[in-house]
Amino acid sequence: MKRIAALLLLAWLSTQNAFAFDAFTVSDIRIDGLSRIAPGTVFTYLPVEKGDVLTPDRAEQAIRALYKTGFFNDVSLSRQGDILVITIVERPSISKIAIRGNKDLKDEDLRNGLKGIGLAEGETFNRLKLDSVQQELTRQYYNRGKYNVSVKTSVVNLDRNRVEVAINIAEGKPARIQHLNVVGNETFKTKKILEDFQSDTTNWTSWYSKDDQYSREKMSGDLERLSSFYLDRGYVDFSVDSTQVSMSPDKRKMYVVANIKEGEVYSVTDIKLTGDLILKDEDLRKLLQIKSGEIFSRRQVEQSADAITSALSNIGYAFAEVNPIPEINRETREVALNFQVVPGQRVYVRRITFKGNQHTEDQVLRREMRQLEGAWYSQAAIDRSKIRLQRLGYFKTVTIDTPRVPGQEDQVDVAVTIEEQPSGSFTFGVGYSQVQGLITSIALQQNNFFGTGDRVGLTLQRSSYLKTYSISYFEPYLTDDSIGLGYDISHRELDSGQANIANYLTNSDNFSTYVGLPLTESDTLNTRIGLSKTTIRTFNGTTPQVFIDYLRALNHNTFHTGSLEFSWAHDTRNKFYNPTRGSLQTVSFETTLPGSTVEYFKFRYLYSQYIPITDKLTFFGSASLGYGGSYKGVYRTGIDDGQDPPVVTEYGARGLPFFENFFAGGTSDVRGFRDNTLGPVDFTGGFRQPLGGAFKTVATAEIIFPTPFVKENDNSTRLSWFVDVGNVFKDYNSWSAKELRASTGLSFQWRAPIGPIIISFSKPLRKKPGDETESIQFTFGPQF
Repeated sequence: MKRIAALLLLAWLSTQNAFAFDAFTVSDIRIDGLSRIAPGTVFTYLPVEKGDVLTPDRAEQAIRALYKTGFFNDVSLSRQGDILVITIVERPSISKIAIRGNKDLKDEDLRNGLKGIGLAEGETFNRLKLDSVQQELTRQYYNRGKYNVSVKTSVVNLDRNRVEVAINIAEGKPARIQHLNVVGNETFKTKKILEDFQSDTTNWTSWYSKDDQYSREKMSGDLERLSSFYLDRGYVDFSVDSTQVSMSPDKRKMYVVANIKEGEVYSVTDIKLTGDLILKDEDLRKLLQIKSGEIFSRRQVEQSADAITSALSNIGYAFAEVNPIPEINRETREVALNFQVVPGQRVYVRRITFKGNQHTEDQVLRREMRQLEGAWYSQAAIDRSKIRLQRLGYFKTVTIDTPRVPGQEDQVDVAVTIEEQPSGSFTFGVGYSQVQGLITSIALQQNNFFGTGDRVGLTLQRSSYLKTYSISYFEPYLTDDSIGLGYDISHRELDSGQANIANYLTNSDNFSTYVGLPLTESDTLNTRIGLSKTTIRTFNGTTPQVFIDYLRALNHNTFHTGSLEFSWAHDTRNKFYNPTRGSLQTVSFETTLPGSTVEYFKFRYLYSQYIPITDKLTFFGSASLGYGGSYKGVYRTGIDDGQDPPVVTEYGARGLPFFENFFAGGTSDVRGFRDNTLGPVDFTGGFRQPLGGAFKTVATAEIIFPTPFVKENDNSTRLSWFVDVGNVFKDYNSWSAKELRASTGLSFQWRAPIGPIIISFSKPLRKKPGDETESIQFTFGPQF
């Protein structure tokens, strides 16, 4: 107050200086004292021009106008003949703003807030604004429960009429909730009521959730949840009579008590739909989530209004409003509902624009849009367009706005703003896996090739047991109907004995081409045809005899195969990476073509579901099935002439070829067990050799929760608690629930620049003697 009074006194003394001369006609104006501000800026605000008659009143107006700009500490007027002389003392400019000690409030957010009130580097310094900043920062920290906060400001004068502003913040520790209670509840227990609260007293999860830190904003939201709890259960007269919040003398402990009045339960007697309904009454009533005779629920009333609004917005009524009006009869404890429908004017989309796609072509975005230009507005089509863009995997964020067209009540534009993220990589480096050991690779993987949306891959990779060389290309929009076409070429050399599989070598060359055909928004049919050549090398004494007998029955170890595969996918996930809702269901059937060395088939099924539990928790469940077999067996009789008498042996090749077997265990299915080690085994050579099998079942349940110390919208990481169950069996008839293995633990996944990093901390829940287990499993580096 003293500073304000001093400034007012200074302004008054300056105006007295304006009265020291008689009125005169201004022949010219001279400004003295300017160093940083241009004279044109002064003349812009000055209400006096050459040729004007300057009276004491107009002089006072001129001084007030210049003071009002906030640029000057002192303004005085004087006269030299008929020349008006304006003497000015400029306020200093801000050379630097130093912010120290802030952790809870980000530096960038603070600077944006300061800039909004004119306190920024390069701006004119105003001490009154600095005082208001100090008060506002203190208030914000109080809202976060930090009542020990100290905000101090200082100003250092520099040369050339500049200052440096320092804001020193000592945040202190947040006040924690010591006691939280609800008084007046008779029907429900306090524990039940507090379940939906974000606030809680200190518990074993508070170090992570911070639910025991008091915040005015959080407590205000909790009181709203308290009201919703009762209103959703029919307590129309519910009220929070008072809330007492007290603090310990050291400002570290908070005590919160809410006094409530429950009232009585109300039921719904009648439901009316009034206004311009647009749709048929019976069709709208099907959308109602609440029915006559049921207990009143505010949530169901709001859901009903939202459902009607959505139905209207999907046929062009973008700004439709549905206002539920309750008529309360407190004598009978009944509520009659009147849903008043105000559809507004029907709206169509004038133009769709894209912003932020520096690399991706417009047509790649436009072909995913289900809302079309010139068509009636549809919220469902816009929502579907956003999901399709998110599932491309090219973008970190996708935002869609629908601003009105200026001057047009029946038109809107659709503005799509995206933030691109790397959709591919070129890597020359190394990785490591517990199974593969050291991995060296050169890999080019681009899911948005030159911004066209095409996928291109080139891989040269080598590890302790696997050499892979592959080229792939896929064009998802070969035609305007989104029919896709792709090709794969690969060469692979595998030492199975080093991969926790039975000891043999394979050398294979593969070529395939495939076509993707969309059936609906969520369903895709794929057809693949391929040719392959696979050569098997075995080792006497170490390769399982059953594999050697299989090859003897065929009388050669090279397999030529033509294959045909049909697959169907139903995908409703909301995002490509780390989805939070939706499902993925795939079915595939692969069969060899006539003329192949071995005629066999493989069937695979996968179902996975993402269900949001809260805003931050997601449930993920999946189940997969693999089954294979042959159409006919091959048998051959062998005679060993070295024996006396000669020994006649019959060799058989039936069922799924052993090099096509399914395997289980490891980071990709049943975690906690070594990769590929579950299922049937052989002990040829004196060591354990997993054989794999023709039938595999695996199921997983996970709770996905936010990764600590990672930004909320960062989709590159995933942390979850899981339970895995599964195994692989020789064939379908060998399946037994007693042979299933189970494990639980924590899993961390990160899409790092060098490739995916997966770390699992596991503990087997169900195992048998001889199983190979691992508590920690990890892999990192480019995996293809």
